Amino acid sequence: MTKLNTLELFVGCGGLLDGFEKTKHYYTVASVEWQKYACDTLINRLKKTYNYEDAEKRVLHFDIQRTEELIKGWKDDEVYGSHVGLDSIVNKRDIDLIVGGPPCQAYSVAGRIQDKDGMRNDYRNYLFESYLKVVKVYNPKLIVFENVEGMLSAAPDGENIVDKIKRGFNEYGFDIIDDIKGQALLDLTQFGVPQKRKRVILIGLNRRYFGENKEENQKTLQFFYNEILTRYKSEKIHTVRDAIGKLPKLVPSPEDYKLGRRKYSHAPHETKYNWHYPRYHNRRDIEIFKMLAEDVNSGNNKYLTTENLKKLYTEKTGKTSNIHKYYVLRWDQPSNTIPAHLKKDGLRHIHPDPIQSRSITVREAARLQTFDDNFEFIGSMVQNYEMIGNAVPPEFSKRLASAIYDLFKEKGMI
Repeated sequence: MTKLNTLELFVGCGGLLDGFEKTKHYYTVASVEWQKYACDTLINRLKKTYNYEDAEKRVLHFDIQRTEELIKGWKDDEVYGSHVGLDSIVNKRDIDLIVGGPPCQAYSVAGRIQDKDGMRNDYRNYLFESYLKVVKVYNPKLIVFENVEGMLSAAPDGENIVDKIKRGFNEYGFDIIDDIKGQALLDLTQFGVPQKRKRVILIGLNRRYFGENKEENQKTLQFFYNEILTRYKSEKIHTVRDAIGKLPKLVPSPEDYKLGRRKYSHAPHETKYNWHYPRYHNRRDIEIFKMLAEDVNSGNNKYLTTENLKKLYTEKTGKTSNIHKYYVLRWDQPSNTIPAHLKKDGLRHIHPDPIQSRSITVREAARLQTFDDNFEFIGSMVQNYEMIGNAVPPEFSKRLASAIYDLFKEKGMI
């Protein structure tokens, strides 16, 4: 079977990569990521699950903005160590796909609301330019560019980011779908993900391989989104219960206790599931979680409205907030979006079982993102929540990768 060579940028802990590897149609030549704990997690996964013995060499811990060094090699004793660079790893092999998406915080609507400057001055707005520089060097047959829905409305310097990206892709010889919002904005609940999560998935066709006729390439892209990718949609919508309903219960202990240096609020447990224990919750929050989960489960829905939730927050904490802080997951619906913000608190991801009275664990967040139970996250609890929230769900990625492979076959390119 022909395998396609991939180069991953902004790889994080490897959600996109994991799905591509699962199809067995792709060979990971190299991956680039600037966060050390994400690199460590990915190296571990590549070694243990996909048998890349030289994973430390293939995973490049570096800042993609330093593009020339990334490609030719670097020595940076303070942060990134040293490495021979991408050219040496690629070793003149053809790269069939470049896959990845710049960090999404600068494009997210939530991020723009919370930042006093609306994220206009955030360097991450322009990381796609570094992505395109690497594309120019390795000239892949196809590129996959993933980002949040908020990208469609982001305009940090007055010009829409989407227009900049379209222009950049075109200048580098790639065609992407004209109607991005209508075609490339995907609801991942339709692809086996038990979570309300919309993402822009741009497929770029290299005119050198797919032909110079832009109209024909638009037809190919429409066929991909409307026909090929549609084959991989789920017959049913998966729910919170499907994802986490059978995990061991974690109930509050009568009083707080310590194991080593860590403080716990929930009873000790024996579990085979990596990272399935909750963060510490004070007694006030445990009471709030129980009350809110009971309200949802009983059908009373006293705290269904934003105003009532804000009022509850003020009553319990003495503080005020312009947004409501609490949300209980619904057993028989997909969860709300799993964000990187989970690293700060879990108030908007309260477990639906009132008996457990807690926010979701790292393992539960991972399951809602469709990571396998044997996927080991090598970081602190805070870092693991962040990695999971930033990732592309591997189940969706696997279906996307299969669809792209089908496109290559349809075009007689493999």
